[in-house]
Amino acid sequence: MHFLQNPDEPNILKVMKQAGYDVIWVGRNDVIPGNRTKEEYCSEYYNGVDMKDTKGEPNIFGVKKKGGVPVVTPEEDDNYYSFYTGKLDKEEAKESFDWNCMESALDYLERRSKETDSPPFLLYVTLTFPHPPYGCEEPWYSSIDRKKLPPRRPGVGTLKDKPSMLYGINSRQNLNGWSENRFDELRATYLAMVSRFDYQYGLISDKLKETGVYDDTNIIVFSDHGDYTGDYTITEKVQNCFENPISNVPLLIKPSCEHKCSPRITQVLAELVDIPETVADMAGISLPYKQFGKSLLGAVSGMEFHKDAVFCEGGRLHGEEHCMEKGHGPLSPYWPRLDTQCSEGPEHTKAVMIRMGNLKYVRRLYETDELYDLEKDPMELNNVINEGDYQGDILKLKERMLNFFLETGDYVPNRKDIR
Repeated sequence: MHFLQNPDEPNILKVMKQAGYDVIWVGRNDVIPGNRTKEEYCSEYYNGVDMKDTKGEPNIFGVKKKGGVPVVTPEEDDNYYSFYTGKLDKEEAKESFDWNCMESALDYLERRSKETDSPPFLLYVTLTFPHPPYGCEEPWYSSIDRKKLPPRRPGVGTLKDKPSMLYGINSRQNLNGWSENRFDELRATYLAMVSRFDYQYGLISDKLKETGVYDDTNIIVFSDHGDYTGDYTITEKVQNCFENPISNVPLLIKPSCEHKCSPRITQVLAELVDIPETVADMAGISLPYKQFGKSLLGAVSGMEFHKDAVFCEGGRLHGEEHCMEKGHGPLSPYWPRLDTQCSEGPEHTKAVMIRMGNLKYVRRLYETDELYDLEKDPMELNNVINEGDYQGDILKLKERMLNFFLETGDYVPNRKDIR
């Protein structure tokens, strides 16, 4: 979050605005530095705090932060680093960031419906739910049956050859004494947050139908990352680990009526970098910059192959102190992860993941590699990197990873700097 886009770098919002779309950006800005305005990127910007168009005003996140001093210390409370909050006050929740974002999005769609000759639109809405801290209001909080939760992945302390980042966070979060009932309550609250998100998606969908543009609108729902939510006795996310709770993020696509669609849940492999190319394909435009995504419209139409491999990257080199996110003390609920990131051991260092079929391989620069057979081991408990039966598969995965670096590395910007 400290390294955002430079003014000359391409962006799908900017491209769509240049193509004549009315681009409405609602919510967080994790894209451009806070000292730059957003006129190049959107027609209107709503930050989730001020209920007005602020595209011309510098703003980083637009998240309203409440003050206050912790009433307990981490040493006194084994809930401190869990992010668990539980039931939220219903009236206070109505004034929260996500509901403000929803109000701005719905208001735009209502205003647009009353205009004549409106241009095509791209509505980009960034909600925070579900995300730590884990809390939700009624009716969603009580809507999850705690008795029907799937099994939790066992504590990382009971497993061998997992990333040192996970061991480091686990040793600091103080959750190893929790009962399964406490973890179930935490996980149910997270699922309640998901349920609230589903409801809010329904509000957008209903408004599109009410204003007569649902059939002509493409909808893409996705997440930037997952969450351990108690799996491996860890909460929150990490930057250089790639278990499915973190990297297998939701992706839902509802195409407009002009695109062929085969409604289903598909197992094709896809990446977040595919989304801009998919948006451009849906809009009938070409992206004017080199990128490495592939349109998902083929998969939407029914094709059961999209890519032979997908990738994730994360971590840093030893000595890259500027990547540690320093400056957070033990009173920060994020301290277990952030303190582990400051280690100059292998915890926060570079790793690359490739998944082909049901095999997931992680190459690590400073510690043991990982290999998981997701068909036999869907919870990713057994690192089989040293098992002889998989050595041929590992060579194929490494070769494909090498091609990935050749295909995507060291792209030269299309410009000439003044000398």
